[in-house]
Amino acid sequence: MQKDNIVQFKVHGKYALFTDPLTKIGGEKFSYQVPTYQAVKGIVESVYWKPTLVWEIDKIRVMKAIQTESKGIKPTKYGGGNDLAYYTYLRDVEYQVQARFSWNLLREDLIQDRNENKHYFMAKRMIERGGRRDIFLGARECQGYVEPCVFGEGDGYYDDHPQLSFGMMFHGFDYPSETGVKELHARFWAPHMHHGVIEMVTPQECEVRRFIRPMQHNEPQTTPLDFDHSLQDVLEDGGLR
Repeated sequence: MQKDNIVQFKVHGKYALFTDPLTKIGGEKFSYQVPTYQAVKGIVESVYWKPTLVWEIDKIRVMKAIQTESKGIKPTKYGGGNDLAYYTYLRDVEYQVQARFSWNLLREDLIQDRNENKHYFMAKRMIERGGRRDIFLGARECQGYVEPCVFGEGDGYYDDHPQLSFGMMFHGFDYPSETGVKELHARFWAPHMHHGVIEMVTPQECEVRRFIRPMQHNEPQTTPLDFDHSLQDVLEDGGLR
């Protein structure tokens, strides 16, 4: 695969909640100051995703000042009824994102779908249309909006800040569907922001991992029908209506 299958876009919204797992113990939620790798990957997958692909996040750029706002929430309890909690959100956020995709080598059944140009241009069209699915900034109540952009263009709030550090943060999950290991692990890292840009490390570069639980992904179901994938892509892309 070539190394120029890069997509760039900006995502923005009124609120964001990239939850710090340590704040969930008491029912409260407090957002990290910047998006996690897993959250940005989820945004890209909402824009365009196929089981043939694995999205990789290269870097993000923080465009607006980091601000927080706390709200009183009444979340639903598992046993019924409501509880009272305070959630601390990021307010008025905007990020530029650069990402690329690689093939999911565990899906040998989709080897005929490994057409780089097709997926690259479909991903770009989906960015122009704001994504295939709803965009959420870390939590479902935080609606996000995607638009095309050129990474690095425009003025960012932290352009003149040489470096900011955020300590140890959650990076993402290792899912069996991408690793081939029948276990779920959580990854952690310590990001640094240079002049507003955070260079993301790949999942393989994360040195801190924690075992969560055994997990086995569902094997893909085969069908006797020889469905034309190119027609399927056109239908999903909205080309025929």
